[in-house]
Amino acid sequence: MPLLMSSDYVIRANRIGKCFQTYDHPVHRLLQALYRQKKKLYEEFWALKDITVDVVRGETLGIVGKNGSGKSTFLQIVAGTLTPSRGNVQVEGRTSAILELGAGFNPDFTGRENARLNASILGMNKDEIDNRLPHIIEFSELGDFIDRPVKTYSSGMYIRLAFSTSISLEPEILIIDEALAVGDVKFQRKCFRKLEQMRNDGVTILFVTHATDSVVGLCDRAMFLDGGEVKVLGDPKHVVNQYLESMFFSGAGKKHVSLHTTGAAKLRSTELALQRGHDSCRNRATYNDSEYRWGNKDAQIVDYVLLGEDGDEISAGCRQGEPIVLQIGVFFEHPARNIIYGFTIKTIDGATVFGTNSELKRVPVADKNQEEYAIVDFEFSAHLVPGEYFISLGVVKQEGSAPEIVLDRRYDLIHFRINEEQRDAYGLAAVDMVITEKLTQQNLQTTC
Repeated sequence: MPLLMSSDYVIRANRIGKCFQTYDHPVHRLLQALYRQKKKLYEEFWALKDITVDVVRGETLGIVGKNGSGKSTFLQIVAGTLTPSRGNVQVEGRTSAILELGAGFNPDFTGRENARLNASILGMNKDEIDNRLPHIIEFSELGDFIDRPVKTYSSGMYIRLAFSTSISLEPEILIIDEALAVGDVKFQRKCFRKLEQMRNDGVTILFVTHATDSVVGLCDRAMFLDGGEVKVLGDPKHVVNQYLESMFFSGAGKKHVSLHTTGAAKLRSTELALQRGHDSCRNRATYNDSEYRWGNKDAQIVDYVLLGEDGDEISAGCRQGEPIVLQIGVFFEHPARNIIYGFTIKTIDGATVFGTNSELKRVPVADKNQEEYAIVDFEFSAHLVPGEYFISLGVVKQEGSAPEIVLDRRYDLIHFRINEEQRDAYGLAAVDMVITEKLTQQNLQTTC
């Protein structure tokens, strides 16, 4: 890795802390001003604790975490709308931020007037604003609404205006706080295409999102905040795995789960090796030894087999569109009710190609007794373009409205390939495209 100079860093946050004072009664705030520090009428809440992170020019940093973990507070400090209680942050470059929905807009001004106001705040003169305003209006797709007061806008229209204004100002640093979770999916996709373009153009991007696929696919690094502290900072896929584990499982026993070493399976299959005390998944040719696993051990996925159209086990790759059966064996250490089996296909960079589960498919699943086995079949067709893919599996239980309990979740358990016989497409899905040119009217007249 090349040695980085201080000029390569555009954001340097050093031991950032942010403390808020909470009062039981509004009058206590006034009394505190009178008492100064002689008497303490408030409780301290540290939203951020000792955050240190450097961001390199042109880097995209994704930030994940539960609600209340300090994500928005950190972005506001970087954007300059909040002052840290301790520590310091240095930001080098023209910064544009989309923070709280509608923040920075005057509700009585029209969209056009707010766009001009935001541009002028960033130091642009009238000619620059006049040149860029048509691009803002075009990208936002607001039409006649651009000349209506923004207080009449929906949340999706707010985001259209905010995002269009921010990117049209050609920032060197772009900060986004969950804004793209609002609005229609077409505009969201348009925004992500623009973010990819800005990233390629060397713009530094910080964004908070709950869309973990976007973090893995778009970011160079990711940061997981929890309780105002940095839990993990580094490779996006690793950070996302840690975040998801914290969301769905808070106990011990992640990664390699060992079973009891006594007893034998109650049922056997000609393909599956259901022997207690042994994780037979590791013996499969398509097993990925870099899988990520966690769960509370009440159930374990102990084996799987990936069968092709001919009924034989797939050792590495299959052909495009081939019907596939994935059969898994699950051992239930303890009784379980309301069980859900999950299945996901992802790309190398972590983008979800397809995902479903037994609940979404409305498949009835029987309750399980202690030390009982289950065999589950997932049947699908590999309508994917040639390339490398990973299958993740999971077993959870859902009790009413309570958060689901992860029994066993094995991310990227299976690595398989769609063989490249003749690459005639790009992307992910193979939609059996046929291209046909018809004779034009002029050609029809010529041939008559």
